[in-house]
Amino acid sequence: MNILQIDSSVLGDNSVSRGLTASVVADLVAKNPAAKVTVRDLDQDAPAHLTGNLLPVLGGPKDGLNAVQQAELQRTEAWLAELVAADVVVIGAPQYNFGIPSQLKAWIDRVAQAGRTFQYTANGPEGLLKGKRAIVVSSRGGVRQDANALDLHEITVDTVLRFLGITDITIVRAHGLAMGPDSREAGLAAARTAIAALNDGTRAAA
Repeated sequence: MNILQIDSSVLGDNSVSRGLTASVVADLVAKNPAAKVTVRDLDQDAPAHLTGNLLPVLGGPKDGLNAVQQAELQRTEAWLAELVAADVVVIGAPQYNFGIPSQLKAWIDRVAQAGRTFQYTANGPEGLLKGKRAIVVSSRGGVRQDANALDLHEITVDTVLRFLGITDITIVRAHGLAMGPDSREAGLAAARTAIAALNDGTRAAA
């Protein structure tokens, strides 16, 4: 089993999502001792945000790339290889201003490539990463005030994964983290319970 752990929080050791992704991976490894784990820290090694100068990195001829483009091409190919090789993808997705961290979006912009991770067909786009499992750790300071309200950071990650062909998706939620000690502990307890259920036959895809 190949496990790809993706962390995007900028909070370092104070990050809840990082602690929880580590717990998810530790649980997976405990049940699959031969598993190989790759950790991609998008804060410490943040992808450059997509600009016109970087468009050649994502497609087309690779002749004549300048030094910056060549370096970014090598990084992009490494990220693609990690994702394609992974059997399980564990993503830390904290909510920042209603969305995902910009560095996670920048990573998505690199790996969502036509002909590589999805393709266009006569019936519409088709994901090429079928058969993988994704576990998304969703953390946020608040909670839904309305049960029908949209958690845009979760929707973004879920939509991208499904677009790329990954439909076995579980979301582990740690919410209410900034609403006082009791709310924080309740959010963490809910996440721990969800993690404990991941591999015991009771998990349900979100």
